[in-house]
Amino acid sequence: MTALPLALLRSARISFDLSHSVSRAASIESTIMNILSIQSWVAYGHVGNASAVFPMQRLGCEVWAIHTVQFSNHTGYGAWKGRVYDGTMVDELVQGIAERGVLGTCDGVISGYMGSSDIGNAILTAVDKVRAANPAATYCCDPVIGDVGRGIYVRPGIPEFMRDKAVPAADVITPNQFELEYLTRRDIRTVEEAKAAISAIHRLGPKVILVTSLNTVETPSDAVDLVASDASGFYRVRTPQLGISVNGAGDAIAALFNLHWKRSGSAAGALDLASASIYGLLRRTKEAGAREILTVAAQDEFVMPSQRFAVEKI
Repeated sequence: MTALPLALLRSARISFDLSHSVSRAASIESTIMNILSIQSWVAYGHVGNASAVFPMQRLGCEVWAIHTVQFSNHTGYGAWKGRVYDGTMVDELVQGIAERGVLGTCDGVISGYMGSSDIGNAILTAVDKVRAANPAATYCCDPVIGDVGRGIYVRPGIPEFMRDKAVPAADVITPNQFELEYLTRRDIRTVEEAKAAISAIHRLGPKVILVTSLNTVETPSDAVDLVASDASGFYRVRTPQLGISVNGAGDAIAALFNLHWKRSGSAAGALDLASASIYGLLRRTKEAGAREILTVAAQDEFVMPSQRFAVEKI
């Protein structure tokens, strides 16, 4: 596994040499991985697998996508067509893949929104099967529960399933601040409180954590903080506040962060690249005045982000 080097370390601030990253782009893309992605799907727009799959493919990753729902569009529109699948179907599809004799080549599983505990159990069964075939495989769980200002928006039973079963089974999790507070039963107002909450999650099992949005008393009003953590410490990226609210960005950053972490072995390196890509994607979406994130039109942001941000050890 090739590490992405930390180029400079000054005053506990970390930045990555862009020219070095450019020179490694080809070797990164040639490191093919197979990721089993079990998430929702929409025909129009980009959420769930429709947001996560293409960025991973654009970075040279083979994605085995299993859809937990098939909708015309995301539910934020207030109306949609389609149907929700069940855990039995997920089990059948994973079994079908296993019968091809390829589970041993699967490098990891990633999951997002779980429509029911039935689907959640099927996802964890899939994780167990993949790990049995390849002990080096990892599980990335985006513990979708709710958000600041909206509260819990998943079905009853899902928050508890995430907290008690999915998160402890994961190697990587990517909660937002609301979800981190729910999972740890803590209010987070300061960076130190955030670090304490992240440490509490580490003790449950996950080795790597990305908090996709963090707003503390230390966060400027015109900025957004992202914090990642692994055995080497805590790292923060601060990006400008774009003031845009679109669906699917969390699915994309979870996929990008997990893939970059698997390739680099570094939470700091994964934070650097994933945060830059998502910022570029959202900036271009805002500039276009689009309601759906520009996953295809802004695809260059996944490979070569147009703007990078300092990664600070905290």
